[in-house]
Amino acid sequence: MILSFSCTYSDKYAMVFKKITLIGTSPESFDAAADDAIDRAEQTLNNVKWIEVDELGVEIASVEDREYQAEVTVAFELEG
Repeated sequence: MILSFSCTYSDKYAMVFKKITLIGTSPESFDAAADDAIDRAEQTLNNVKWIEVDELGVEIASVEDREYQAEVTVAFELEG
């Protein structure tokens, strides 16, 4: 799930990166939730350069068991 996105610009000769926020989920653990988001980013985006784990949370209200969530920021280099 994409929550927000922003661009990071430097001078005209530098590389340009775009950052998006994803939330991975897992019934198992925070690590598995972060891996879910990272795997999805690598499957669907080109030129992924780094990923930052921003927040961790647990959904308990609308699920049978706990659902671990990891919000990550994904930075990837724009082509062209």
